[in-house]
Amino acid sequence: MDLTYPDAAEDFRAEIRTWLEENLPDGWFDDDVQMSAEERSRFNREWPQKLFEGGWICATWPEEYGGKGLTTMQGVVLSEEFARAGAPMRGDFFGDTLVGPTLLQWGSEEQKKEFLPGILKGETSWCQGFSEPDSGSDLASITTSAELDGDEWVINGQKVWTTQGHHADYCFLLTRTDPDVKKHAGISYMLVPMKQDGIEVRGITQPDGTAEFTEVFFDDARCPKDAVVGGVNNGWKVANSTLGFERGQSATTGFRRFQTEYELMVEAARANGAIDEPAIRQRLMEFHTRIQILRINGLRNLTATLNESKDRGTAALGATNKMFWSEMHKAAMELALDIHGPAGMLVDTGPGSWPGSTRDERRDGYPVSQMMSAFFFSRSETIWGGTSQIQRNIVGERVLGLPKEPKPDDPSTNG
Repeated sequence: MDLTYPDAAEDFRAEIRTWLEENLPDGWFDDDVQMSAEERSRFNREWPQKLFEGGWICATWPEEYGGKGLTTMQGVVLSEEFARAGAPMRGDFFGDTLVGPTLLQWGSEEQKKEFLPGILKGETSWCQGFSEPDSGSDLASITTSAELDGDEWVINGQKVWTTQGHHADYCFLLTRTDPDVKKHAGISYMLVPMKQDGIEVRGITQPDGTAEFTEVFFDDARCPKDAVVGGVNNGWKVANSTLGFERGQSATTGFRRFQTEYELMVEAARANGAIDEPAIRQRLMEFHTRIQILRINGLRNLTATLNESKDRGTAALGATNKMFWSEMHKAAMELALDIHGPAGMLVDTGPGSWPGSTRDERRDGYPVSQMMSAFFFSRSETIWGGTSQIQRNIVGERVLGLPKEPKPDDPSTNG
């Protein structure tokens, strides 16, 4: 595992840092900076254009498709510096982190020319249509259907937990295009316009009043015949590429969010005396230790990527890291509640700014502090992106070579 970066990478780091200092709002790096709702709104509107002008959106993409052609190491340094500054790095996560790289790998030239420019400029918003009410962990069991009608696909079915579905212009959607073959073999990956008759989006309100998750209903919705990415009935392979991009983006930066939470907890524990309780101190040190493990595993993952390592140990990192941090964070947010006590549950006395909160201060909602909002969200983290149970199966079966988990309907497992 490499713990030091090449000189060229550090020179590039200095270039990024200088650009951020010149382009972020005045006072951004001050410890006590406070942005008003109006200032935050203006920043959110203007920042994507600044990113585009600087060439930082999708900078690792090939130059022929609008990127800078950055190397893997340069892309890592770019992510690290934006994370250090606490600056948003993208116009649309689903566009430039998930569907954009998927199109670069699997899309036709026509699809790249049609969709990549809008992603680069932050002008097109996307959502992900994978999970269904009865197809979450077993994603291959989806039933949303697409049937060809002339030059268009006709889509019927339902998706759930579709983040930002009410704002998206397009959905990258998994559909069943052949019901008569094995379930993994009859799936297609489509790019579907969301603003059309035949699509209904309903928000799923969470305990803190937010509704960024939605359920989406397709009733004879349509998309062009050539909207399939990677070929008809090849959607399972394409979707796995998308999931790989999702899990690999924060290898060396993901720990920073938790480090910030740890520092907030220590500060609060010192202020209210909870730091004097041995059990609280022990749990804080456990959280700190796990953050360092996550940081080191990120460096291991980066080293394996740079060396194009294919050994089993590095292949397991994606599944183990997701399982590790999500379970760690659930315990950490329980610790945060214990440190703050009953006062932390109230919107007026609970902690203010908190990383990972989904609470939007610009709207009225369920009255909780941002810390409580982050607590609620942490309950979901062992589920989305692959449940902990599924991650354990992946490690056990694909890495350790253990026998596959028996299926309930497998007659060989019955007495």
